[in-house]
Amino acid sequence: MSSEAVSSGAATGAMSGLRVIDLTRVLGGPYCTQILADHGADVIKVEPPAGDEVREWGPPFHEEDAAYFVGINRNKRSIGLDLASEGGRVVLLKMLETADVLIENFKPGTLEKWGIGNETLRKKFPHLVHCRICGFGADGPRGGNPGYDAIIQAMTGMIAATGSPESGPMRIGVPLVDITTGLYAAIGILMALSERQRSGQGQFLETTLYETGLAIMHPHTANYFMHGKPPSLTGNEHPNLVPYAIFPTKTDNIFIGVGNDGTFRKLAKEIGKPELGTDPRFARNKDRIANREALRAELAAVFSQHEAEPLCNRLLAAGLPAGPVQKIDQALTNPHTIARGDIIEKDWYKGVASPIRLDRSKPSLRRLPPKFSQHAAEVLGEFGYSKAEIDAMVEKGTVCGPERKR
Repeated sequence: MSSEAVSSGAATGAMSGLRVIDLTRVLGGPYCTQILADHGADVIKVEPPAGDEVREWGPPFHEEDAAYFVGINRNKRSIGLDLASEGGRVVLLKMLETADVLIENFKPGTLEKWGIGNETLRKKFPHLVHCRICGFGADGPRGGNPGYDAIIQAMTGMIAATGSPESGPMRIGVPLVDITTGLYAAIGILMALSERQRSGQGQFLETTLYETGLAIMHPHTANYFMHGKPPSLTGNEHPNLVPYAIFPTKTDNIFIGVGNDGTFRKLAKEIGKPELGTDPRFARNKDRIANREALRAELAAVFSQHEAEPLCNRLLAAGLPAGPVQKIDQALTNPHTIARGDIIEKDWYKGVASPIRLDRSKPSLRRLPPKFSQHAAEVLGEFGYSKAEIDAMVEKGTVCGPERKR
């Protein structure tokens, strides 16, 4: 897919016609709604008077908005609305009359305190899909506790399973729990919309950071259920597969990942060491695990004689899993990244395109990440409010102008 095709906005996305009221902030929720927005959904981002706090999570900034915010909020419209006020909640309920999806990440009980909890919403808007993202859910010993990516990594065994004996336990360097929770939320919303086509009814769904953290701990949870042992720190190596690790070459590091015995024999032949494939120490995966260090030494001696890029190109061309360990600048400027149209641009904005590649219903870059409450008048006008009514709400503080309350 070319960058031009992604950026043109001419194609009709698979989610076109879907209206999403997005009350979420920070990462998981906005990541979810950007997925829907990229594919045509009308996402109205409702921000509190202080704005989504990640607008401040910089540097770097574009004008007053941090790259953190910019990276997960394209294709949305923003309205600042004080939901703690009765007038703000009246506006929200008006917007929900024609909405398909409401997504929020308030602490469980907050909407109920405001008189707009799920039971109320179900009665008023039976067609509505209501998605909540939260830390731990509403019940259980941790029910209602706030959730943070790194804390969930710590609590679900992720940090304890990451790192080497030398480094000790380490946080994964991307907010994997937040992002995956957003992905699960998007999947859940699509499931609920699919079910609605049959039943005619919306429903409430919840994704929590805690359950997501547990769910993505594969294969460690499966291993534990099987043998009752927690994972040890193996660094870049795999607990179940060998070789599956980083190796140095003449130039840069490479990663080799072998998933079965046939692939290992093919790798041994391709690097000029076919005898390794039939060596009793390495013939089967369980043998290679038992003799992990001996095999590492054999492979390291071979790879040290090659340059990373040509070696990986040759192995990949042969159908073998190998890749150079690249920095982010190398990945974003890689010829394959460019050829696939994975970087999209519009005016000052540059981002990574949606990885969901539908044949007919293509994603598009229609709107730049919004300034705070940039679309308040536009959105409220669509819901029948007059200019005088909008001005009065802005004056009262129910609806926010472009200036955030700091």
